[in-house]
Amino acid sequence: MNNPLLADFATPFDTAPFDQIIPSHYLPAIKSAITEAKADIATIKAESLPTFENTIEALDGAGKRLGIIAGIFFNLNSAETNEEIQSLAREISPLLTEHGNDILLDQALFQRVSQVFEQKDQLKLTAEQTTLLEKTYKSFVRNGAKLEGDKADQLRKIDQELAQVSLKFGENVLAETNKYVHFVDQESDLEGLPEGIKEAAAQIAEEKEQPGKWAFTLDYPSYIPAMTYAKNRALRETLFMASGTKCAKGDELDNQEIIKQILKLRHDRAVLLGYKSHADFVLEERMAKSPDQVISFLDSLLEKAKPKGMAEMKELEAFANQLDGIEGLKKWDFAYYSELLKKEKYALDDELLRPYFQLEKVIDGVFQTAEKLFGITFSPASDIPVYHKDVTAYEVKDKNGKYLSVFYADFFPRPGKRNGAWMTSYKGQSIKEDKDIRPHVSIVCNFTKPTKSKPSLLTFNEVTTLFHEFGHALHGMMAKGTYESLSGTSVFWDFVELPSQIFENWCYEKECLDLFAKHFETGEKIPEELIEKIKKASNFQQGYQTVRQISFSLLDMAYHSQDPSAISSIFEFEEEIMKPTDLLPKVPGTLMSTSFSHIFQGGYSSGYYSYKWAEVLDADAFELFQEKGVFDKATAESFVKNILSAGGSEHPEKLYKRFRGRDPKQDALLKRAGLITE
Repeated sequence: MNNPLLADFATPFDTAPFDQIIPSHYLPAIKSAITEAKADIATIKAESLPTFENTIEALDGAGKRLGIIAGIFFNLNSAETNEEIQSLAREISPLLTEHGNDILLDQALFQRVSQVFEQKDQLKLTAEQTTLLEKTYKSFVRNGAKLEGDKADQLRKIDQELAQVSLKFGENVLAETNKYVHFVDQESDLEGLPEGIKEAAAQIAEEKEQPGKWAFTLDYPSYIPAMTYAKNRALRETLFMASGTKCAKGDELDNQEIIKQILKLRHDRAVLLGYKSHADFVLEERMAKSPDQVISFLDSLLEKAKPKGMAEMKELEAFANQLDGIEGLKKWDFAYYSELLKKEKYALDDELLRPYFQLEKVIDGVFQTAEKLFGITFSPASDIPVYHKDVTAYEVKDKNGKYLSVFYADFFPRPGKRNGAWMTSYKGQSIKEDKDIRPHVSIVCNFTKPTKSKPSLLTFNEVTTLFHEFGHALHGMMAKGTYESLSGTSVFWDFVELPSQIFENWCYEKECLDLFAKHFETGEKIPEELIEKIKKASNFQQGYQTVRQISFSLLDMAYHSQDPSAISSIFEFEEEIMKPTDLLPKVPGTLMSTSFSHIFQGGYSSGYYSYKWAEVLDADAFELFQEKGVFDKATAESFVKNILSAGGSEHPEKLYKRFRGRDPKQDALLKRAGLITE
């Protein structure tokens, strides 16, 4: 049987042939591509004298097919998985880990890299080539190339185990999310819920073979509206407890022991490599260079945000008491009373805005924003294969009408897809033999699905999420580097959120909203007074939100900046670390760590702080757009040149300074969040 993954893709722009791939193709394709990648490494080692070209550049280009096949497989394991794919992941993951270790622990290969590295001052390299050389050398050292004998074997064993337990963590979260459903029998129990949300809940119940009822799941488009609008306090509590105890119930899906395993393995690995902790290891390659610097950064924000957050909670408690006689606000009350208070203070709520944010129009608005700023255009490409009927593929062209990228968009929840929103890549950008190989990028979200009577209408929060992920996609699509490992989003983790977070700012600008925010029934543009209300409400409860983000970042740092062997109870540890940032009483039995996928399955371990770090950069950078005009061409071109196209070609501090003309300042973020006055 022919395996489409092992042939040249006979598809438009060499896109993944999703329509031809079946799960049984993956394992043989991975094994064959590993053999091919090993042959690439053998060719490099067989060269006589090591040079930058035959060793460092050749390494960057080695194993390309393996990278593409593994990318397709693991992207689908997040966006369109099933038991067969998950079982394959448990088999494929150790193979890839072993292959990676075979390269990075290959002493003969490391000797070649070291010889080139030692000559770097004599080689007359460009800034990008210097970065590649340094990154390649460091990746060997940071992955154990200097370890000898038993220690190298220990590292291999740790990496194999880590790959497996991280997969298991994510599988448990997805399984627990998928298995939970809460049925409501009486419509009177749904008071406060907008008609569209009730209709969606009825549709879910019908799909679950319970017609005439309403069903709520832990998928965000079901869970968040219920927590925000349901007057029924008992319903909110039921859903909150289901979400808050995810993978913490002591059953077969419990992640507490898995967290301990992950922490121990990460710590043992860091110590083996000569670092004090996993956080010390990770932060060596970040703009924030140490745990102390991260904690100092977070503490300085907390000092300004906590008093405001506490005042906001007092205001909310008084409001809930006055409205409904609530004594002692609980965490399941927060979203509901916040929404009511926001409505009272600003005459604004999500349901007032939702009719202006029809998904198709918001997508068009995102595209128009990108065109006005950067000249790029998007055309649906029905001839490009996709992995699910809900996915749309686009051909992207640059300002001269030349092919720039393929872009996939996947917006609705389904059982095989993990919660949340993310950008990913199926093919990186690079230049080989003077040919510019263009990228294939994708964004995956979980937005409110259309119902029988209404199209998909987004909340304003979902609009900013779409702009955020699209900012990441721009970073990938507009890449203009020579080497794939330095191209697009291959940048320091605390810099990678700058393009995504800055793009959210356009959602608050009239010039941008006028492009797409039109009522889905009347076509009327969003009224100016609503835009003003959106702006005024933009820092509503920003003290609370800032403290919340800081609490997750501090928890991440606490887990990873010390020896975790002293952690006997995940419950007690989380409670102790979160106590200084808890603005509402802790709910007994709840635990967020067991579903904290960012740090235990995604790549954010010791890096969750990067959201706040990048907010400083994005607020500071957007201030320049505000000074020059939000669609100012010269500023946009500078942003492309120094940030979006530059990727990781140089240290982010240099790139940012080139764009902004100076180092970043916190002031713009603090002003935007209302934490300081002008």
